[in-house]
Amino acid sequence: MIYSVTLNPSIDYIVKLDEFSEGKLNRSQGEYVNVGGKGIMVSKLLTNIGVDNKALGFLGGFTGDYIYSWFKDQAMKENFTRVGHNTRINVKLKGIQESEINGMGPSISPEEQRDFLDKLAGLTEDDTVIISGSAAPGLSGDIFDQIIRICKDKGADFVIDTSGQALKEAIKMEPLLIKPNFDEVSELFGQNFTDKDQIIPYGKRCLDMGAQYAIVSMGGDGALFFDREDVYYAPAVEGVLVNSVGAGDSMLAGFVGSIKSGLDPLEAFKWSVASGTGTAFCQDIATKDQIEEIYKKIKIEKVD
Repeated sequence: MIYSVTLNPSIDYIVKLDEFSEGKLNRSQGEYVNVGGKGIMVSKLLTNIGVDNKALGFLGGFTGDYIYSWFKDQAMKENFTRVGHNTRINVKLKGIQESEINGMGPSISPEEQRDFLDKLAGLTEDDTVIISGSAAPGLSGDIFDQIIRICKDKGADFVIDTSGQALKEAIKMEPLLIKPNFDEVSELFGQNFTDKDQIIPYGKRCLDMGAQYAIVSMGGDGALFFDREDVYYAPAVEGVLVNSVGAGDSMLAGFVGSIKSGLDPLEAFKWSVASGTGTAFCQDIATKDQIEEIYKKIKIEKVD
């Protein structure tokens, strides 16, 4: 089983505006609601491509009830920990420029945190845990480390999608995959990169530090894949960017879902790029048909 972990889920309220005027009445040209949180987006993609998975994390209040109902409607598996405060709402303003207001999220009590960690006690070596995004208020500062240590004790694979010091520490614990973007690699090593060639030595260093595989996503400049032997580059597929939210989560899910289904790592990378691109080209998370169509256009180049 693949488990996604979303420590601070959200309802994303997306508002479309021709333009935004601060301090004045602004009228929407359209709005819609998405269930958000990086781990939940991972579960969306895995479900769309037919890979069995279950979502874990924290949900509370009327907003949490909405997400519970959404999971039921989508026939998606979950085992969230119920908490006493409302799940957050994030507001996304989409106009000439995109702006976001992200809620803080519920304050998680020590008892609620223990309940969540207890749900990981049944992990086995056949399981994979994907840990994505930021932590909710009240959680222990070492919550990522606690989750990872449970995975290691149970022999389960884990994947980490975070940044900064948390990513640096997690790499030492030998994750199956890390997927930093261009800026996150720059932050990780304190460098200022201007092109993909400068990133390559540092992508290799991520493997030397402990990661089994690494994907560096670079938006319109494509993506790099690092394994123990080689480095590969996938140029970006041409198309219209509709929504970048969830594209990175889809890349991660596409790789893990593929490799856990028995595909070799390079083939999993191709499906990863197709999954991320598919999501970038649509309003929500890409469907299986959309991903399969884009897969035909993916080109992989070995980097000398």
